[in-house]
Amino acid sequence: MSNENLRKLIGCIDNSPTAFHAVATAEEILLQNGFTRLDETSTEALTAGGKYFITRNNSSIIAFTLPESTPTGLMICASHSDSPCFKVKPNAELETVGQYVRLNTERYGGMIMPSWFDRPLSLAGRIAVETENGIETRLVNIERDLLVIPNVAIHMSNTNNGYTYNAKTDMMPLMADINSHTKVVDLVAKECGIEASKIIGHDLFLYCRQKGSVVGADDAFFLSPRIDNLECAFTSLFGFLESKPSTAVPMFAVFDNEETGSQTKQGAASDFLSLVIDRILATFSASEQKAAFLANSFMLSADNAHAMHPNHPELADNKNAPRMNDGIVIKYNASQRYTTDGVSAALFKKICQKENVPTQVFANRSDMAGGSTLGSIATTKVSIKTVDIGLAQLAMHSACEIAGVRDIEHMINACRVFFSTALVCENNQISLK
Repeated sequence: MSNENLRKLIGCIDNSPTAFHAVATAEEILLQNGFTRLDETSTEALTAGGKYFITRNNSSIIAFTLPESTPTGLMICASHSDSPCFKVKPNAELETVGQYVRLNTERYGGMIMPSWFDRPLSLAGRIAVETENGIETRLVNIERDLLVIPNVAIHMSNTNNGYTYNAKTDMMPLMADINSHTKVVDLVAKECGIEASKIIGHDLFLYCRQKGSVVGADDAFFLSPRIDNLECAFTSLFGFLESKPSTAVPMFAVFDNEETGSQTKQGAASDFLSLVIDRILATFSASEQKAAFLANSFMLSADNAHAMHPNHPELADNKNAPRMNDGIVIKYNASQRYTTDGVSAALFKKICQKENVPTQVFANRSDMAGGSTLGSIATTKVSIKTVDIGLAQLAMHSACEIAGVRDIEHMINACRVFFSTALVCENNQISLK
């Protein structure tokens, strides 16, 4: 395992407290590697052989490299930028019992609520600022231990005997003593060096301040917030940047709002991906070839998978339960919550075999519904062969999660080969070039 890749991944996650920051981190890496930023509102022509990226809402991003001649198809790896957390409401300050100021928040996604207790938290996101030229968005991250959600003492609660947590009554973060007269907008304005009156809108989220670290007597695991799904997002980016040209267009995609269903303008259910594809085809005057282009395309829907739990192995299907550090997980579901079928699984296995990357499989216990991800949603908008994959982890949707160190390298290697490959479908046969 490369210590450098582990360090890079943990650094990227640490720098990405929100989806906005995750995309900004990816942008910075792409710019350092010679990619050109595009604007959705521009109509500038693309150039064969060029390297480009485009963002939407500052929270979704698509990057791609064009071949020198008309491409045969796409090789896409799609993951998501968001993680379950708490979002700050308008009119955020709550004065309580004449003594404290709490923040008025609501759940974003399905987090494990008690994992957020008694941790150092802060605020990050974006603000809308009034300027002479219009409304400007800016990132903000208050990089200090600003908030805490306090637990109730064991003497006053039934916590160890199945307590049910309520987002309204149990989960509001403590921000200040009431005598401080603290306002969220004032904190953010001070952080950004502007007048509070200039902030006319915000999308602010709580985030866990804990930094990523390696754990285990053999350094086999790492612990970090937001492993789901920034591990897939950044390892696929590293593989994308290491790939070699083929006749296909390699495409790195990260969508927002997967944790709330993807049904947004920047989610996998939007037209973002399809419009970028149309722009690529127009570059080569190949719009009329779109059906064949998509038929020769392949997508990895990359979102982490549940590892067999050491304390609760009975929760897994013991024949289809992945383990951390044992390779990339291919995810199956009969109800199509995952896109994997026999063909897409076979194609991905062949790709992994080129680099001797191990694979394993996941399927829920037959009496458990399980989760879902963006693959099945994205392919209703752009219909291409897709396989759902991920890396095995524990404590998914906790404030801090656990994954295997060796799987970082597995994913980078698999993505490097994937992005260097082209798919050719002819006479009911599929080959990898």
